[in-house]
Amino acid sequence: MDDPPDEYLEEQEELVGAGEQEELVDAGAEDAANGSAHAEQEEAVGDGEEEEIVDAGGETLDDYKYAPVEEAPPEEAKEEDASKPGDDEPVVQEHLRDSVEGSLRLKRLLSRDDNERAGKRLKDDDDGQRPIVQAKVNQLLTRWNLKTDVVMKHVLDNMSLEELNHVMATNYSPSKFDPRKTPAELVAAHILHMQEGKLGHGSRVDVVTAFKIRWKMTIEDEKTLRGLNHKDLRYVMDRFDGSIPLDDLITEASCEVPEGEEAGTKAAAPYRPGAATMGRFSRLELIDPLADAAVFGDANLSFSVQLAKHRKEMGHVGRVIATTFEEVDILRTRYQEIEESIKALEDHHAEVYHGIDCTRIAIDPRFQGMEEKLGAVYYNFPHSGAIQGFFDSHPVVNWRHENLMRLFFRALRSFVKPGGSVKVASNAGAVGVRYSYIVGSAIENEFQHVETMPFLEWHLHHYGRSYGDRRDMWKRPDAKNNQSYQSQNAMSDMVYCFQYAPSGKVLPKQSIRLPPTLSTLAECKDGPFKSLSGPAKVNLARQLHARFMKEVSGEH
Repeated sequence: MDDPPDEYLEEQEELVGAGEQEELVDAGAEDAANGSAHAEQEEAVGDGEEEEIVDAGGETLDDYKYAPVEEAPPEEAKEEDASKPGDDEPVVQEHLRDSVEGSLRLKRLLSRDDNERAGKRLKDDDDGQRPIVQAKVNQLLTRWNLKTDVVMKHVLDNMSLEELNHVMATNYSPSKFDPRKTPAELVAAHILHMQEGKLGHGSRVDVVTAFKIRWKMTIEDEKTLRGLNHKDLRYVMDRFDGSIPLDDLITEASCEVPEGEEAGTKAAAPYRPGAATMGRFSRLELIDPLADAAVFGDANLSFSVQLAKHRKEMGHVGRVIATTFEEVDILRTRYQEIEESIKALEDHHAEVYHGIDCTRIAIDPRFQGMEEKLGAVYYNFPHSGAIQGFFDSHPVVNWRHENLMRLFFRALRSFVKPGGSVKVASNAGAVGVRYSYIVGSAIENEFQHVETMPFLEWHLHHYGRSYGDRRDMWKRPDAKNNQSYQSQNAMSDMVYCFQYAPSGKVLPKQSIRLPPTLSTLAECKDGPFKSLSGPAKVNLARQLHARFMKEVSGEH
């Protein structure tokens, strides 16, 4: 698995001086598009130093600035309804359509011009009050005197009516003189903080706290649950649905006789403290021994090898399916141990798939017939790839990280068996794939948040972490004892644990964060666009837009 992403944590951003330039790395390959795990955090250049902005492949902004401007191909007639598939889209089996619809819709939105996008937004939006939303957007732009700020308009256009009302009710006004962030970034952060206040913090959350948050219980209820032994606590958590008073269910649990060994590991240590004992299941990776397990975005396959060995030692018979986003030819140029890892996996009867986009597995023939077969899924340190010149939190690029998690969990709905586990490792302070994107996307797709445990307490954390991009060719971190990673606080690395609990109801269409239009990119004044003008700026906008199109198309 790869190391945490190339992201600036909030506290690290404060160290960046007004005259500094950032060495922002294009983590394009393994991180790109939706199947990779993250890249290492960018390093800030000290005050007064002139540093040429270079990406991981040695390209500079001049390579974009003076590259020939490619004329956009002539627009073909497009479908009026973005919910209708395009001619170039793959055929999707009806029962899997919901798993990939959001990804295909995102691609269609990117391919539309601004006028089509605006009209489609009005037509597609489930919120019948969209005209009111647009009126509030214009009102805020006028109030802040930012009507010409295209990035700010992009941020506000992505907001719901509830979020816009919150901004207006709090009389929030972004600073125009912040040395680190633009007004658009400040507004986006303000809304994120509001949303994250509903989910709680991104650090350690044990099984009792997660259960309390899910059912909106009182502090007294939490204290009662913490006093239960393992047998009673598991009984209550498995059966509580709000229809029976908690105290009655606890009394019922106390009358139950402990199950025998035939019930499996869940019946072990019935009279040990409940919260601590249940937490051991996640840390020791005591998963369904019969079900298949899939690993996504494992750049050098070292985590998959670790998992395969663990399952063999535990006597599991379920398969391990190890996947990478990149094709094997690219992996061979980065990881000299890749062939050894592949052989180790095959020796453990694991399957290795390359070129897998975890948001589009419903249209990947290698996953055909695997519906409801996965009992465990792993995705360590997800990241959509760093964009040269932008912080991961910038609204022009951050939508990719949020959509990655939304589309990932929606894709899993067809392939994870009820009761199956999903673990996503990330840093609690990450500003690319934020913890709220992980937890929020899981919950809206009926994956219950059961626990957040520190990464270093996880039995499987000892693997060879990597950057997951072209830097691994010359800058492989020393993964011994997991001390390779100096850019983020390892104590803040967490594993977010979920359990699939489908209700049987038809979920609404997967919501996605809208990408910026080509004209928004061309008029952007932030990041790498700051020093460009004329054809060079238009050329960079087209290249960035083309990259977005490749990412959402699952191209490598």
